[in-house]
Amino acid sequence: MTTSDRLYSALMRRDLEAEQELPGDVRDDVARNGLRQVAAQTFQSSGDQTVNASTVLPWLFQALGVPSALVGLLVPIRESGSMLPQAFITPLVLRVRHRRWVFVAGALVQSAAVAVMAATAALGNGLSAGVVIVFALAVFALGRSLCSISSKDVQGRTVPKGERGQINGLATTAAGLTAVTLGLAIRYLGGAGLDPASLALLLAFGSALWVASAMMYAGVSEPENLTEAERESDGARPSLALLREDAVLRGFVTVRSLLLVSALSPPFVVALSLASGVDSLSGLGAFIIASGVAALLGGRLFGRWADRSSRSLMSVGAAVASAVVVTLVVLVTAFDVTGSSWSDVLFVGAYFLLTLMHTGVRVGRKTYVVDLAEGDLRTTYVAVSNTAMGIILLVVGGISSLIAAFAVEWALLFLAALGLVGVAASARLPEVSRRTAT
Repeated sequence: MTTSDRLYSALMRRDLEAEQELPGDVRDDVARNGLRQVAAQTFQSSGDQTVNASTVLPWLFQALGVPSALVGLLVPIRESGSMLPQAFITPLVLRVRHRRWVFVAGALVQSAAVAVMAATAALGNGLSAGVVIVFALAVFALGRSLCSISSKDVQGRTVPKGERGQINGLATTAAGLTAVTLGLAIRYLGGAGLDPASLALLLAFGSALWVASAMMYAGVSEPENLTEAERESDGARPSLALLREDAVLRGFVTVRSLLLVSALSPPFVVALSLASGVDSLSGLGAFIIASGVAALLGGRLFGRWADRSSRSLMSVGAAVASAVVVTLVVLVTAFDVTGSSWSDVLFVGAYFLLTLMHTGVRVGRKTYVVDLAEGDLRTTYVAVSNTAMGIILLVVGGISSLIAAFAVEWALLFLAALGLVGVAASARLPEVSRRTAT
């Protein structure tokens, strides 16, 4: 047994029977491939913390004197920008035999984009700096879309069902450690003293992390020949029309759309906490730490759960997130928490639970779509579902933001209601995880 096998076996609950079903030229490389994918995803997720569109970039804009109007573009460009192009760029991806090189290209694009942001933070200021960073973020999102499409395809080719969720979970756990470290640094070392030069160094470090991710992923070995399932699906082409034709894909996208409660609620919780008197500087570090701890705790647990039943993981995560939101709104409405000694605990605790549940929902949906199909059909499913979600995210985000203009509490209840509908709808999804489907 090699060192890679020993380490992989120590970290994972392996399914040796499933591993034997992989193509012969990658069957003996499961451990090495799995560890490389964990490391590459860890570097990428850690890099995300250094260029977070909800925290780091808004601070940078404030430090550079960028007009506040541009701040509102950051999250939509980062999130929807990485999803919307996928159905359109997938035909190019499908021409590449070894999809790991698509991931490598995407990681290097992200690295270059973040390097531009770092240089702008060090040298620029005002509106011009903001425009350059927004443009670089759009390029960054395009690179992320390449990684999103290819990583699920490579994982499906090189890691069997029953182990994919654990790989996603391990990477999430490792990235959570980075978030905790960053949050502690902000809370106790940085605070209001984070200047553009410090943030430029942080972004430069993030750029280096994506280079490391690309180098690690380049060493993944893929099968040289198509499997029978892949040959049957070879030539599949992404089109949003597939949502009308494929009931399974349509059901997955519908449920995924309804489970946005854990993704979209946290910013409203932060806004509600600020309105209730939680200190913005000390609270900011606390929220980042809470997010990191949630990833640390949830990554390993939810990774194994996803391998047992990714469908139930998505459902339970959304149900708990909806319950947390409703409970928070009831407490804030029924009691005066403004300036109270327990308000910090209430809001940071709710944020932690929501982030923990989002970790579960995210690991669950990523594992579900990889297990749902084989070959190019998997690539097509990922591209079409993500492009559709890019549109839906803008719509649901716009509606919730419009409701929040009247009352943040109503926006949270709207998202909780969607989540509960999604829990009911998820019962109709087919079970695709190996340990329950077999």
